[in-house]
Amino acid sequence: MSMASGDGGRGRRWMRREVWVGVSTVDPHGRISHAGIRRAAARLPVATTILHTSTAAELPPPVRLARCASPSYKGTPRASAMSLTAASASASPSALFPSPTTAARRRFLHHLLAAPPRLPPLRRCSPYHWMAQFWTEGSLEKNNALVEYLKQYGAVRTDQVAEVMETVDRALFVPKGFTPYIDSPMPIGYNATISAPHMHATCLELLKDNLQPGMHALDVGSGSGFLTACFAMLVGPEGRAVGIEHIPELVAASTENVERSAAAPLLKDGSLSFHVSDGRLGWPEAAPYDAIHVGAAAPEIPQPLLEQLKPGGRMVIPVGTYSQDLQVIDKNTDGSTSVRNDASVRYVPLTSRSAQLQDP
Repeated sequence: MSMASGDGGRGRRWMRREVWVGVSTVDPHGRISHAGIRRAAARLPVATTILHTSTAAELPPPVRLARCASPSYKGTPRASAMSLTAASASASPSALFPSPTTAARRRFLHHLLAAPPRLPPLRRCSPYHWMAQFWTEGSLEKNNALVEYLKQYGAVRTDQVAEVMETVDRALFVPKGFTPYIDSPMPIGYNATISAPHMHATCLELLKDNLQPGMHALDVGSGSGFLTACFAMLVGPEGRAVGIEHIPELVAASTENVERSAAAPLLKDGSLSFHVSDGRLGWPEAAPYDAIHVGAAAPEIPQPLLEQLKPGGRMVIPVGTYSQDLQVIDKNTDGSTSVRNDASVRYVPLTSRSAQLQDP
């Protein structure tokens, strides 16, 4: 997250003041509305951070998250407002926010709408991720540019993950009419989404040691098929990658997506497969699994998935209802498990087919 300091020429430094983040609207194609930014800029002091607003269930929360409007579960764009913790709650608004001059507003808007500056790599801060997101359509035109962006902000940290995300083109898994190369989730129909690229990168980094050639991987709630294809590329033809999805139409669409991608040969030889099933029950036929990824939030960890996790294996799963944590579960050789929270996240719920297809 990037903080621009300044006070419109008054020479005062802003430190630990309550600063409201500007609200920008995002249309169904993932494009930021500059008109919304201009309206917000006219009301905000100079020392303000603008965060890109997600279009669906996931919101990469900022550090010291204090307040956030509820995001949509079903992929409908929604603006969100966030604030940083105030040093003194008793300070008056006039003391915290001196009225900016017209020139200050003009400078602020000019810098906001200009090309994003090159920022130093932002370190990850558990439980939240520092992700500066003021990219607009066209600023990430190619898949390798998207991966470079994720490298710069610390989501992609290893060559192994960078290579597979460059090889599997995200554009092949995003529905036509949407912008594939921005760091935002996208709706794929049936009240499901393809996760934001930084979440794909995060999960691949967490699971990379359990996605070595010859290993078995399970992707629960495989959706568009993107992450399952990445798993298959990593474990290779001697391994096995299985995607589970309870919406038959999504299974058909994900199969077509993979057939156009670099993972097509693995689908043809059977080392990569998609199945219509309740993901909460796993897929025992290819168990045990070295890696299990769950792409929807469960109220608690499903027991069948724990049973299908191989000793020495790892599961990454969002757990919770409204408040969710991305949990990393490692299964020890004696069958016991260790659990840690990696980040606060926002996913669609892991539920039944009928519940998912209900109108929002």
